[in-house]
Amino acid sequence: MSDHSSGSGPLGGPESGPGEVVVREAGAADLGVLSELFLGYLEFYEVPVADPGRPRAYLAERMAKGESIVLLAERPDGTVVGFTQIYPTFSSLEMRPIWVLYDLYVAPAGRRTGAGRALLRAALDRARAAGVAGVQLETAYDNHVAQGLYEAEGFVREEFHVYFHGLGD
Repeated sequence: MSDHSSGSGPLGGPESGPGEVVVREAGAADLGVLSELFLGYLEFYEVPVADPGRPRAYLAERMAKGESIVLLAERPDGTVVGFTQIYPTFSSLEMRPIWVLYDLYVAPAGRRTGAGRALLRAALDRARAAGVAGVQLETAYDNHVAQGLYEAEGFVREEFHVYFHGLGD
């Protein structure tokens, strides 16, 4: 999904969202702030992190291998307040590429600023520009705030059964 240089990516430059939040693609120079946000995301979902360096290494590897697109939400003062991580994949039923918006997180200081909406809209705009069939996401059953945002932006809840089988470490 991308050249992960800081600033503009292959699908266009920084995009303004609601509340003057600017969304841009993350690059290697952003790994410090991105890993801090990622730790907040993991904490939100109550995922224990035994090795504090692992989240940064995970993100760096995804970005270096071009396996994900990471977008950042930045306030006018330069403070990065949120991120989304998108994984490209395929839909056999559509016989076209799709994107999975796997992570979307806004730090408490950036909430109610439009950062989440700006990230979501930027991801959808980039998906359209890339010609993918659609964007899929999941969220916790009790995350009603996120569900409200997704539905307000045109996502439709599917009554498809989702299963997962963990394979351990």
